[in-house]
Amino acid sequence: MADPTQGPSAGSDATAAERWFVDHGLPYFVDGVREEVRHNARTPRLAVVLVIALAVGVGVAVLVSAITGADSSRELDGAAAFILGSQAFLLGLAGYAMLKLRGGVIIGWAARRTFGSLGLLFPLVTRALPLLLLFVTFFFINTEVWQVASRLDGGVMWGTVLLFAAVAVGFLAVRLPEELDVFDEQLDADQVRVGCRGTPLEVIAEECTAEELDLESDHIEGLQKLNLVLVLLVAQFIQVLLLALSVFIFFLVFGAVTIHPDVISAWLGGVDTLHPLLGRRVSQQLVQVSVFLAAFSGLYFTVYAVSDENYRKQFFTAILQELQQAISARAAYRAMRRRPN
Repeated sequence: MADPTQGPSAGSDATAAERWFVDHGLPYFVDGVREEVRHNARTPRLAVVLVIALAVGVGVAVLVSAITGADSSRELDGAAAFILGSQAFLLGLAGYAMLKLRGGVIIGWAARRTFGSLGLLFPLVTRALPLLLLFVTFFFINTEVWQVASRLDGGVMWGTVLLFAAVAVGFLAVRLPEELDVFDEQLDADQVRVGCRGTPLEVIAEECTAEELDLESDHIEGLQKLNLVLVLLVAQFIQVLLLALSVFIFFLVFGAVTIHPDVISAWLGGVDTLHPLLGRRVSQQLVQVSVFLAAFSGLYFTVYAVSDENYRKQFFTAILQELQQAISARAAYRAMRRRPN
């Protein structure tokens, strides 16, 4: 059985073009893959996946409740069981999206693209991080923040982090499609020919132009537009994750150096548990507060990155140029598929 990633093709040119789309994180641009994803995203299949994932989530919640229920001193057993069960449910859905809806292809390319352009992150960090740290450090030395964050046990803590992440993703999902408005414009033959340079469709674009075939791109919608949005969203989310990680490390080091364990004990009423892996100067409460503030910083950075004009010019201009090339390649690919045999 042929690899469905290749999609239906009339020859080596189509095969090379389809492989190029997949390698650039755009599997939904391939006709065969798009049909496969559309099939896997039908309501009956998704309903079965939802039921299975829900059953797994409920099973995890029941298991956690049974394990922790014997310890009556834990006040958040029910909440922890709910959070862990919800996480298991979401992981099940994510696994299906990664494997059957080709989400792994999109995430893989966006991750490679983001880590390959880490140089763009440094000037942004030098602008956003000082003001962010000045703002968040006030919370770091606030007793109430320590009391709240230190009592977020296990699954509740990560549920809070997921809540911040969900809000950030929701914000990006609303704003990023605005960056793709330019793709709604019609392409002419010259734009397609220039855009296809360096791709397997370069010769095809020249031939289609010579034959005066229609190279204008039709309206990008449905799964193909979703693919473009996902590429931007994942690339942006990885950058936010990297900045949040840097904030977490900063507060972990800052807290270990400047805040004595006795101070933490005084803030928390004598509750100060050393972290089992990070040494005697790093308490479990310090780790939790650092994670909490890093997640909050990631949400702040998400809003800043999409709103800041300088950042948009640095990050979005580069990646949108690559996506514009993909749009040109798509127009040539579709023209090639319409050519008479």
